[in-house]
Amino acid sequence: MRCFLFALSILGVTLVNSNVGAQQPSPPPPYGLPISFNTAKTVMAAAEAEAAKNNWDMVITILDSGGNLVMVHKMDNAPLGSIAISRDKARTAVEFKRPSKAVEDAIAGGGAGLRLLSVRSSGVFVEGGVPIIIDGKIVGSIGTSGGTSGQDGQVSLAGATAVK
Repeated sequence: MRCFLFALSILGVTLVNSNVGAQQPSPPPPYGLPISFNTAKTVMAAAEAEAAKNNWDMVITILDSGGNLVMVHKMDNAPLGSIAISRDKARTAVEFKRPSKAVEDAIAGGGAGLRLLSVRSSGVFVEGGVPIIIDGKIVGSIGTSGGTSGQDGQVSLAGATAVK
């Protein structure tokens, strides 16, 4: 928990420092009750439809607001390594309360953002993890792997926005 709080504070400092002179970002939403199985099925169906529409073989993972596994689907021909990566992207999104792309961008920005590289986390700081937000609260997250980072992010976003 200490590592998580430390990482969250470093990310906050990084985001604040990278926006000096710009409008300050709003604070991340609070955690809510864990996503229900039926809601997770809706998220998964939307994500799978986006991947299928583009002929992308993906692994899609959904975690609840506590970072616990709710559902994982591996599409035919998706890389086996994507199983762990999709879960880790989802973990990053739920633990940091923001898309994994935001963490990736903080690191890419250099400066204080590079401190994130010293954080011990089971997450992956690459695009493809997105928080699932319902009624202004984080109820879980979705992580996708199997394509490019941009494709993974597109599929995850399709799933996460299916329940807004």
